[in-house]
Amino acid sequence: MKSEDSLALILFLSLFFIAFIMAIFLIICQWKIFVKAGKPGWAAIVPVYNQMVLAEIGGKPDVWGLLPLIPYIGIIWSIWLVNRMAKSFGKDVGFTLGLIFLPLIFYPILAFGKTEYVGHPDVKN
Repeated sequence: MKSEDSLALILFLSLFFIAFIMAIFLIICQWKIFVKAGKPGWAAIVPVYNQMVLAEIGGKPDVWGLLPLIPYIGIIWSIWLVNRMAKSFGKDVGFTLGLIFLPLIFYPILAFGKTEYVGHPDVKN
């Protein structure tokens, strides 16, 4: 093995390890957010079901969580679900932008901070 190949392999494994740790951290944050909202925490690790639970947290029926699976426009629905989740915790659009562009900072604020689940403002109880 050449030294360039060894260096490339070390770099790849290092980046993979860092990405893996970040993914685990975000899963833990989402788990805590789900628990705060009164939903099962384990739903954070089930790929499609977590979007359905996110829709419920945002005050919509769970089938709305399937909309992010639509090709091309699914990203719009994903952003919309994150916005509804932020509003359900009493946050505004600025916090939604933070959740989208700086998730390693804003998801822990939502998960481990003093914010409480208040329900979505559009939903009448």
